[in-house]
Amino acid sequence: MEKTMLSKGNIRLAVPFFLVKDMITSLHFYMEGLGFEMINQWIPKGKIEWCYLRRGGAALMLQELSPSSALSNDKVTKGSGVSICFMCTDALELYAEFLSRDLKVREPFVGNGMWVTGLSDPDGYRLDFESDTDVPEETRFADWKK
Repeated sequence: MEKTMLSKGNIRLAVPFFLVKDMITSLHFYMEGLGFEMINQWIPKGKIEWCYLRRGGAALMLQELSPSSALSNDKVTKGSGVSICFMCTDALELYAEFLSRDLKVREPFVGNGMWVTGLSDPDGYRLDFESDTDVPEETRFADWKK
């Protein structure tokens, strides 16, 4: 019992690991579009095949599918069922930032006491950005800012 209690504080961070079809396209989206920075990378054959990206307290890893991979492009489900929620200080600020970079970001709405906005990455993974609010549930951004 004591060992179990000690190990509960051992987990520090969960980092999503996305398999991607095209690393260059994904890096452009995450770094230029969403403002992540590359912290680490693996370049075995002169091109990035894996990387660790971070923005603030959030992180994710990308790995390009290789042609010889057991998971071929036709077996990857294009992000089906995967949604990553980034808890933010101000999701509306990120919404404006992403719009300024011509990203196809969804209009914010209030759900579960939070502003929620989001978009999908080039491989179909859903990314949501959320921040606490006291604005009434189901309020749409366009209606709220009137």
